[in-house]
Amino acid sequence: MSKRIFQRIAIGLPLCFLLALGVYFLPPVQERLAWRVDVFKSQVYYWFKPPEKEVFVPQGQSAAASPTPSMTPSAAPTASPTAAATATATAAAAATQPTPTPGGPTATLTPTNTLTPSPTVIPPRVQLKGVIHEYQKWNNCGPSTLSMALSFWGWKGTQMDVAAVIKPNPRDKNVMPYEMETFVEENAGLQALVRVGGTLELLKRLVAAGFPVVIERGFEVSGHGWMGHYEVVTGYDDGKKAFITQDSYIMPDLPVPYTEMAAYWQQFNYIYLVIYPAERESELLALLGADADETVNFQNAAQLASNEIFSLEEPARYYAWYNRGTNLVRLQDYAGGAAAYDEAFKIYPSIPEKQRPWRMIWYQTGPYFAYFYSGRSYDVINLATTAILSTDEPAFEETWYWRAMAKNALGDSDGAVEDLRVSLKWHPDFAPSLQLLAALGVQP
Repeated sequence: MSKRIFQRIAIGLPLCFLLALGVYFLPPVQERLAWRVDVFKSQVYYWFKPPEKEVFVPQGQSAAASPTPSMTPSAAPTASPTAAATATATAAAAATQPTPTPGGPTATLTPTNTLTPSPTVIPPRVQLKGVIHEYQKWNNCGPSTLSMALSFWGWKGTQMDVAAVIKPNPRDKNVMPYEMETFVEENAGLQALVRVGGTLELLKRLVAAGFPVVIERGFEVSGHGWMGHYEVVTGYDDGKKAFITQDSYIMPDLPVPYTEMAAYWQQFNYIYLVIYPAERESELLALLGADADETVNFQNAAQLASNEIFSLEEPARYYAWYNRGTNLVRLQDYAGGAAAYDEAFKIYPSIPEKQRPWRMIWYQTGPYFAYFYSGRSYDVINLATTAILSTDEPAFEETWYWRAMAKNALGDSDGAVEDLRVSLKWHPDFAPSLQLLAALGVQP
């Protein structure tokens, strides 16, 4: 090879690389290719470090040093069904919170009937029109689903408008239902209500009355395992025994069999969000019956989970224990919630590896509340660290925040500050992390 040809290659290769890099970072190219690169990186990481093999084992800890819950972002959950801390809690909200009762409910677990609204005759088939379907951008299930649900009520935005507010970092792995609820009320001129312990009959009743319903459910993608997923329920057909959903990942008008809906919805505590104009609030609350009251709703959901603990087999019983823990946390029974989560984590290793919901803590953060407010800061740290090490990109701000809370409670303020700054990397405006940093006298 002549010297001149060698020189041209030596100069040309770096230039080609820089040109390719520049093209890759163009927004249209990024949108098409970036997610494929990220999927490849994740697959390589998981090949060497299979996340389903990671098992968290609670160690327990004396409750004598339990922190005192308060209605600040670092304390008791607000109206969020996922028990995520927010900065919008007020003294009025504190007055409506039930008094914590250490440990009690789990000691007397017995199946009973739950309170449901009076049955009403509904049509055998309903399909609501008016939802504008959107296929989700990469990692954008929550915003795209919320945008679709809002479109039914005439909202003109898109998933990117939603994401700009509730998911400012597109790499953030999850949007919580309470973040959706807040967006609706603060940005869309509508009202929203989140409840848990829903039933298939209730979904039908709501849709028949003209209310599309956003649900969060388990979802399995070949090669990627179990994950959380949002859908908008816009219809049902008793003849086909299926719901009609608007799915941002698969297709519009996706039929979901009743049996599939029940199984995968259970994995998220049967949680649902209803958007509505203010003038229809009384109609919606009447449809919900006793569950219109938030405290009663969590009591009913806790009992439903208890019933399922007795009636279901693994792995569904794992989710039943987890759901019970989540509902007790929302009732501020942190010790009872911690005991329920302990039972769930005992079952987890018996679930076949390929079926293990190793992403669970990304979506449902109740164990952090339960263990922290039961004086089990080391369990908080260990659980958070297990979650962080189980993925190549731990883009979940809540986990970093709770590990910071536990470190700070144990006197490691420097470690807490470090974790809080990582939390803000993934969600720059995450209020709980900002407030804890301010309390520590540190700038973000």
